[in-house]
Amino acid sequence: MEMRRPGVDAELEGPLAQMKAMMPPLTLEALPERRAMPALVPLEVLLEGRAIEHEELVVPGPDGAPDVAMSVYRPMSLSASTGSPAPCVYWIHGGGMVVGDRFTMIDMPLEWVALLGVTVVSVEYRLAPEHQGTALVDDCYAGLTWVAKHADDLRIDPGRIVVGGGSAGGGLAAGVTLMARDRKDPEIFGQLLICPMLDHRNITVSSQQYDGPYGSWTRTMNEFGWSCLLGDTPADEVPGYVSPALARDLSGLPTTYIDAGSAEVFRDEDVAYATAIWAAGGQAELHIWAGGFHGFDVLAPAARVSAAARAARNDWLARLLTPPGAAG
Repeated sequence: MEMRRPGVDAELEGPLAQMKAMMPPLTLEALPERRAMPALVPLEVLLEGRAIEHEELVVPGPDGAPDVAMSVYRPMSLSASTGSPAPCVYWIHGGGMVVGDRFTMIDMPLEWVALLGVTVVSVEYRLAPEHQGTALVDDCYAGLTWVAKHADDLRIDPGRIVVGGGSAGGGLAAGVTLMARDRKDPEIFGQLLICPMLDHRNITVSSQQYDGPYGSWTRTMNEFGWSCLLGDTPADEVPGYVSPALARDLSGLPTTYIDAGSAEVFRDEDVAYATAIWAAGGQAELHIWAGGFHGFDVLAPAARVSAAARAARNDWLARLLTPPGAAG
């Protein structure tokens, strides 16, 4: 009997079919083609008409590793102002651990620069399978610690740094936040995990439901991404910083936002992660968007469910970053 599964929202069916028709397969042989694919919208177009200052930086990587490239986007009003430093969203891109760069999905955090007056720092990290184990999360952590230590130069508030990311970037954001908690450096104000890739084991119901023709990121693709990252690492040696669902202690984490679609592989592991944060006494806001496939709001931003998802994230960030009594 065929497995039952939640369907895709009617407004999303067309964009999903179109995306799947144009994407090359996710294999080792096809990785160069995948990596060479242009952004949905070029950065120059995204910045056009926006009062955003763009800066490129290269900072030291982890010990013995290459330097880390980062892009900084800040409100132009901040660069001309002598007022208070801005909150920061430290953004980690998606791409299944194997594709993408610091400009991937940048349209989303650029909205926060304009709407909320935050500074966004988008980090580049090494990709699997050329680099494995903790290499990716180590790069992200190195960039984060540099940002915190150079907060004055960047004109950001070191007490209001939110670590965020989508898909693989959401998983890396969770890993970086765990790492920062354990090393007590730096202090993280919040974590924003958008359809995060958190569990390498593929043991949930949703990881079984979405494979083959179902979904934009399937179980088979997920297994490929994780196998590229983990290589021949024994199952009992996979670090929680790499596969955060393995982390035994989720206490002491900053307030967290997690979302996913009901029609995607990551649905159940994301629900489980929020539940584990609550069980540890932490605060998490969880949204599961009915009919959403993986990355639905990026691929079909005009759909009503996409608009609702983006509005909910924007509202959470606004509430988090606005001091009590300062609203209005």
